[in-house]
Amino acid sequence: MNRTLNTWKFTLSSCLLALLAQDLNGDEAKTKKVKLQDIQLEVPVGWKQQQPTSRLRAGQFQLPAVATDKEGAELVVYFFGGAGGGVDANLKRWIGQFAAQGRKVTMTSGKSAQGPYYLAEVTGTYNKPIGPPIRQQTKATPGSKMVAVILLVKGKGNYFLKLTGPDKTVSAATGPLRKGFGGDKAAEKAYTLEK
Repeated sequence: MNRTLNTWKFTLSSCLLALLAQDLNGDEAKTKKVKLQDIQLEVPVGWKQQQPTSRLRAGQFQLPAVATDKEGAELVVYFFGGAGGGVDANLKRWIGQFAAQGRKVTMTSGKSAQGPYYLAEVTGTYNKPIGPPIRQQTKATPGSKMVAVILLVKGKGNYFLKLTGPDKTVSAATGPLRKGFGGDKAAEKAYTLEK
């Protein structure tokens, strides 16, 4: 009798967990299309679009925290009207926002329907900007990750997508971000900065 009861409890628990996982995956699969000037992103509905805090921002989103992270992440899309510097200069600048000790960097390049792109994933201690940009103040934030994308839109200029936050939250958002602008990880090639 006890054994039968335990089997039923186990089966019921398994079914409840499966239903819960299905609901969670369903929410993650729901996306919305967002037009930001010359580009379009398809992002999870849980990414809250915010009013840009600067005229240089084409868009910005707040992402919810995952797992044990205490805060969420931020995705900012920058457009400088066709300016903004070259690929290597921007990648070097972004990488330099992390402390050299313990920093890990992976860079790739790929093609999307919106244009070719360059993507850098950086983990380690992020020197997170705090306060007004004019003050150039930062706070060392260990356990961080950045996914930075330069999307070259023909005839329009470069768009800069910068996702920053706790490592687990950003790692969970990396796939949806790549898919959101039309990137394809399987087709990307390793990229190396020119010296």
